[in-house]
Amino acid sequence: MTLTNNETAREFAERLLAIGAVSLSPDVPFTWASGLHSPIYCDNRVTLSDPQTRDLIADGLASLVRTNFHQVDVVAGTATAGIAHAALAADRLGAPMAYVRSAPKDHGRGNQIEGRIPARSQVVMVEDLISTGGSVLKAAEAVKGEGSTVVGVLALFSYELEKGHCAFEKAGLPLYTLSNYPTLIEVAAESGRITPEQQTTLATWSSDPQAWSDAH
Repeated sequence: MTLTNNETAREFAERLLAIGAVSLSPDVPFTWASGLHSPIYCDNRVTLSDPQTRDLIADGLASLVRTNFHQVDVVAGTATAGIAHAALAADRLGAPMAYVRSAPKDHGRGNQIEGRIPARSQVVMVEDLISTGGSVLKAAEAVKGEGSTVVGVLALFSYELEKGHCAFEKAGLPLYTLSNYPTLIEVAAESGRITPEQQTTLATWSSDPQAWSDAH
């Protein structure tokens, strides 16, 4: 389940496009690390270099927490992409912050969770980008394994893929994002960044990324 405030989604989509954090190339697709061909490439690390966008992220994530959760004891980011954004949100909320590695360290104390998440804490997870949701849901399992409750997931952007929706529904966790793929495509079209034909191509990709990739 993905829930997004429409006004915030449009504002954040415009910022992502304006600073080049999202690139659209429906005619000459990008190749993701997985080998999948895609007409979109999203690099939310770019947002950290723009103070105005950082403020929008900090305020937006904090607002999502205040609006949607009765109690949050700790804000936990995923390593490494979610760490900075979790820190921004935690700072706005005046809340403790931690981060979760993809696997326990193979040295030292073998920590998977860095920072402190006391047992029985109510935790919100922060990720930068949602495709299938696998990374953040795995991190959430690590938090639950330490005796705390994950109340939900926040992210900057979601591709809104069916596989991701199914994963969050199966996990029973709500997902709240600052913006998403359909909104970004709409904003890009309205601002003249893409043609109507390209908008159609972009919409086709999101309905079946693998089939689109195989055809390109």
